[in-house]
Amino acid sequence: MKADPKLDAAFAALAHPVRRAILSRLADGEETVNEIANPFDMSLPAVSRHIRVLEEAGLVTRGRQAQFRPCRLNPGPLATVANWTEQYRPIWTARFDTMAEALKSLEDNPHE
Repeated sequence: MKADPKLDAAFAALAHPVRRAILSRLADGEETVNEIANPFDMSLPAVSRHIRVLEEAGLVTRGRQAQFRPCRLNPGPLATVANWTEQYRPIWTARFDTMAEALKSLEDNPHE
């Protein structure tokens, strides 16, 4: 299988719950680093490091408004992740269908 550095970077960035929470916040619109950091119980430099990981993966971009550098979500890499996972949909759909059939069989024949 051929390595895809962009996909690897996106998955690595998404692996941490704080980074996923940051992306969720940015899905509602752009925010400054201070606004992003507000709900987290961690230092501003720690939040900045998480944002840097998201930037390096291409998931976040920073603009420039006077002295502020608002962060915004870049959904492109998320589409890449979604496309990659989509190839596995037939597998998990088949497994869920098999499980549903087994549960239905248990309901229909509870004493077997």
